[in-house]
Amino acid sequence: MFTIPRTLFDEDHAAFRDTARRFMEQEVAPHHARWEEQGHVDREVWTQAGAAGLLCATMPEEYGGAGVDKRFSVVVMEEAARINATGLGWGLHSEIVAPYLLHYGSEHLKQKYLPKMASGEMIGAIAMTEPAAGSDLQGVRTTAVKDGDYYVLNGSKIFITNGYLSDLVIVVAKTDPAKGAKGTSLLVVDTSMAGFSKARPLHKAGMKAQDTCELFFDNVRVPAENLLGEEGNGFVYLMQELPWERLQIAVIAMASAEAALDWTITYTNERKAFGQEIAKFQNTRFKLAELKTEIQIGRVFVDCCIELILENKLDPATASMAKYWCSDLQFKVMDECVQLHGGYGYMWEYPITRAWADARVQRIYGGTNEIMKELISRSL
Repeated sequence: MFTIPRTLFDEDHAAFRDTARRFMEQEVAPHHARWEEQGHVDREVWTQAGAAGLLCATMPEEYGGAGVDKRFSVVVMEEAARINATGLGWGLHSEIVAPYLLHYGSEHLKQKYLPKMASGEMIGAIAMTEPAAGSDLQGVRTTAVKDGDYYVLNGSKIFITNGYLSDLVIVVAKTDPAKGAKGTSLLVVDTSMAGFSKARPLHKAGMKAQDTCELFFDNVRVPAENLLGEEGNGFVYLMQELPWERLQIAVIAMASAEAALDWTITYTNERKAFGQEIAKFQNTRFKLAELKTEIQIGRVFVDCCIELILENKLDPATASMAKYWCSDLQFKVMDECVQLHGGYGYMWEYPITRAWADARVQRIYGGTNEIMKELISRSL
């Protein structure tokens, strides 16, 4: 579709893309509407994905992964976005939760959790956001008080992706509230621990198949060995991992926008008005040309950012640029494509309608786009 070829991937990635695409079409697409109704995907699709090698592929082989580079994860994200499979929380599981365990967890924690995450037997989540603390992570109120060989965890979290199905949760908590950000730590909480509870999946405007819920911690006794890294360094660890998290949002945004444009080109070439295809009207042609151009620009930028992340050279400001600009573009594309679908663009059975509703949150999570601009401005 695009005139500038992508040079990011090699033959191994192409073969993996075939596997991922086939999986999405056979095991995900037929069930996604039902998952939207129930508010979460079936657990079975997690174990199926694990068996197909689609989970935690970048983890080392000794922990159940394939030891491959992040481009393989990009492939999975893009193929899910191509069919608007927003119910799959695999990116967060494989490329946010698992890396925290790999980079900061003890050997015991890695051996205990990573192989089961790679197989899909255990589902991972990360609990940052609270009712009174969203983009401002320094405002976290959940506390973890040391008591012998345990931390006693109290508080609640909201808007937690994979929360309802989760088996382990990385919890952001204050181990020393008086120190602010320097008193923040990360704890691995097994959801079988006494005092831990989940609410039902939240009813959202979009991403209805993605299980997003509230989590509650009532005197949960977490073994001290479940601390990730050093006590008080949690905020530092979060900042180190955020560029990749934000780039993932940009990756999904571009793949989703590309899919929306494809659907719309097909629709406008088939749908007729006033005796001719909608695609023959100058307004339609110009709108599609505008969207294609902007998507191409975004694609080149994101691919460049992926190259940087592979070399560990992606800085926070550039990642913030990618997150905010691409998610803004994604929603613009969705809105324009809905308009070109006319009344049918507002009907839930059309993929553009669901994608439009799902896209709106991209400008909010991972840090709002306003926060992204603030972070970029600090680098000026």
